[in-house]
Amino acid sequence: MNTIGLLSNLDKGKIINLVNDIENWLCNRGVALLLDDETATRIGRPLAGFNRREMVRQVECLVVLGGDGTLLHSARLAAPAGVPIFGVNLGRLGFLTEVDIPRLYEAMECLLAGKYTIEERMMLKASVVRDGLTCAPINGLNDAVIAKGAFARMIVFDAMVDGHLFNTYHADGVIISTPTGSTAYSLSAGGPLVVPKLELMLVTPICPHALWARPLVIAADSEVQVTLRSKQGEVMLTMDGQHGMRLQCGDSVIVRRASHRAKFIKLNNRTFFDILKEKLKEGDGAGV
Repeated sequence: MNTIGLLSNLDKGKIINLVNDIENWLCNRGVALLLDDETATRIGRPLAGFNRREMVRQVECLVVLGGDGTLLHSARLAAPAGVPIFGVNLGRLGFLTEVDIPRLYEAMECLLAGKYTIEERMMLKASVVRDGLTCAPINGLNDAVIAKGAFARMIVFDAMVDGHLFNTYHADGVIISTPTGSTAYSLSAGGPLVVPKLELMLVTPICPHALWARPLVIAADSEVQVTLRSKQGEVMLTMDGQHGMRLQCGDSVIVRRASHRAKFIKLNNRTFFDILKEKLKEGDGAGV
């Protein structure tokens, strides 16, 4: 591996020193490190930075320093280019990251030696249809969420799967998630845990006003259409909790499997169940 890109959460403590240390470590091994504009500016070398999309097109992998939020942003950026992500956890949970700081350089030795595998995860794309016009799709790794604003009343929406009306919900919203997203907002809303390698989608209502309303598991190739019937209050579509748009009464949100997949570099034999035991702290009273 000759060229590596780096993205980081610059709000994390001591991140500048860590970036410099990684760059020096890679330089001593003959590996070029490309930085995005913001990171390059923060370390005092603004002319050395690249536009993020341009940088991704030039690298063989992307090292991401941060928590799961930074990984989600990086996945949306890297997946269309087919670039794998190597996640270094600087956050709290780190479901998607591969290593923590104490094992960073040991893990990077394995990375440079090619001692790793690639794990692929399905992604979603969501489009909004308004007055017969369809907006450009928004991609996400975890989920598409249609939800009311902080001061809005319960909203009403129709949910259709593959053209068939499934239900008209009175609820705070609905989450359409991938298996990767099953450990995120969907889990908090009562959705099931799903092994990430499976190919499926989850439809999880948020605080529905109906005792029978439960999460729905559907095929990965299904199409979910959510049509907003509420005329009052603020309603938003968000992807991965980071990117989205405001919805209006009559808007339809179409969610499908994306054509590209996120790729993650895996260095060890740690399973999904190992991660659950470690991160969710089941049974020890620590919570998440």
